Amino acid sequence: MADNDFLIPPFNPASARATLQRTLRDLTLTEREGVFEMKGLPVARLEAGPTTIAAGLARRLSRSPEWDASTLKDHADVRRFIDDLKKRLTRWSDARGDD
Repeated sequence: MADNDFLIPPFNPASARATLQRTLRDLTLTEREGVFEMKGLPVARLEAGPTTIAAGLARRLSRSPEWDASTLKDHADVRRFIDDLKKRLTRWSDARGDD
């Protein structure tokens, strides 16, 4: 192997879930039993497995949401999940007129 080869670190679901938790808390979401809520309404859920993270995003804000499920297999999937969540949070906040 040459000295200039770059290896991507393997995906560690436990570590990625911890990073996701910090990011979701930074977005002012609160966690209750693996489900992250905004003002008492579920918006995201996470469950780390041995090689992946099972994730879900609420389609709409409601007490019993329909979930858009996804499997996070690598760091790119985690970034996409966060980006999609941020877009939804912005859309929901704008629709409710929250500041």
